[in-house]
Amino acid sequence: MPTIYDVAEACGVAPSTVSRAFSRPGRVNADTAARIRRVAEEMGYRANPLARALPTGKTSLLALVVSDVTNPFYFEIIRGAELAATEADYTLLVADVHESATAERTALERALPLVEGVVLGTSRMSDSTIRVMAKQRPTVVLNRVLTGIPSVITDNARGTRRAVEHLAELGHRSLAYVAGPEASWADGMRWRAMRETAEELSLRVHRVGPYAPTLTGGTEAALAVAGSPATAVVAYNDLVAIGLMRGLAAAGVRVPRDVSVVGFDDIFGAELCSPALTTVAAPLQSLGRFAVQTLLSGMRSRTPPDARAALLPAQLVVRESTARRSSRRRGA
Repeated sequence: MPTIYDVAEACGVAPSTVSRAFSRPGRVNADTAARIRRVAEEMGYRANPLARALPTGKTSLLALVVSDVTNPFYFEIIRGAELAATEADYTLLVADVHESATAERTALERALPLVEGVVLGTSRMSDSTIRVMAKQRPTVVLNRVLTGIPSVITDNARGTRRAVEHLAELGHRSLAYVAGPEASWADGMRWRAMRETAEELSLRVHRVGPYAPTLTGGTEAALAVAGSPATAVVAYNDLVAIGLMRGLAAAGVRVPRDVSVVGFDDIFGAELCSPALTTVAAPLQSLGRFAVQTLLSGMRSRTPPDARAALLPAQLVVRESTARRSSRRRGA
């Protein structure tokens, strides 16, 4: 592949002249600039826009960091973020950090010199680490509230409340919460909202976990749930809920006849499993789109960005995995 030095030698000019012919053609003689571009085209040379942009910091690149790109939760978030970036003539880079705070920090350290802004999707890093990173590039956080940093979240409290109310309406008095990662801000919010709502409705509630936010994590939780008095379960997310239903079925516990199950997020596949999953639906594509729009708005503004959390609505989608309480379960 030809380099800028090859073009310079072919044209009999300095490499800096070739560089200016592409980046600042007005500073090069018109005939010389035209000759350089013609020779470059004949040789198949293409100027590197990133190399030209790095000194100014205007790379037209944004980064979206996700904890697990294989989780369907991120499919629509990535799509929404990418659409918003493209509309603004930016390119979105996606980094998958495998639920690891260490990998997340490493990915950001490598990406920060290249991008103009960052969206952190359900970050596993500590608050202090996020604040350090946010001092280097404009940052928006998804599914987490952090003082001083713009964030976009789903209404976890309202969504959890509606799920618990739904189970209470079906006659369930003993509930379990299958927890996700300890480092998850959303997990803490959901558990708190579940406890508060259960207390208001005079329900019994207990927590099992934490478990990985995966199908395997849900399957591993099945024995703990099967051995408990709970007749209904709220799971950290849909993957955990689906894995839980599989594990319960293997243990001879029927959903929803013996135990009702509610998930979170309404991911692709939630309505395709058997039984179809009742879940708290999050506006996933809107989360991604609004996060990028918020990031770009802050980057363009001469005033400090609004660091308040943007709250997007959540709604309960009732399907087949919840039913009236079974009198055959302990705790009924």
